[in-house]
Amino acid sequence: MQFLRKLYDWVLHWSETQYGAAALFVLAFAEASFFPIPPDALLIALVLGSREKAFKFALICTAASVAGATAGFGIGHYLWWDSPENFSALANFFFANVPGFTKELFFNVRNLYNEWNFWIIFTAGFTPIPYKVFTISGGAFDINFLLFITASVVGRGLRFFLVAGLIWKFGEQIRTFIDKYFNTLAILFTVLLIGGFVAIKYLI
Repeated sequence: MQFLRKLYDWVLHWSETQYGAAALFVLAFAEASFFPIPPDALLIALVLGSREKAFKFALICTAASVAGATAGFGIGHYLWWDSPENFSALANFFFANVPGFTKELFFNVRNLYNEWNFWIIFTAGFTPIPYKVFTISGGAFDINFLLFITASVVGRGLRFFLVAGLIWKFGEQIRTFIDKYFNTLAILFTVLLIGGFVAIKYLI
């Protein structure tokens, strides 16, 4: 928990600088394509510091995340294969370093796209299911790009505007709750993250 706490505090410290909005954009962009830490914690901190800008921050977070999803799609489409069915060095790096992102899971995601289309992208964008797995896989399997973007905008937008709306409504009570129960919430987050990968396998 100590490592997670330090990482959490590092993310939050950007909310106390003039670069908070820029850091939110970078974090949301990176999380949608390769970075493991979601931008929600920084979004919460920024809204707490300036509640009148709550929905502006939610818009920044949504736009950056969709842009990051597009980058993830591009990674999958242009950089994932050396030749048909042969992974590139970059793909093998992802498999080796992104927890839970296995070759088996990658190929199984194709079945989810074939069966659920819009809804699986929306679900991955809105829930703890690992979004980057679907952004990269979407490009690698060359799914419909317009469908991909539409589902991403809806899923990510609902998530971040809901978070911003809750903080705008309840304010400091949320921060107090997070600080008081951080260890429990960190464990819960880890369980949800692992559960996201389990859910993918279950859906398949």
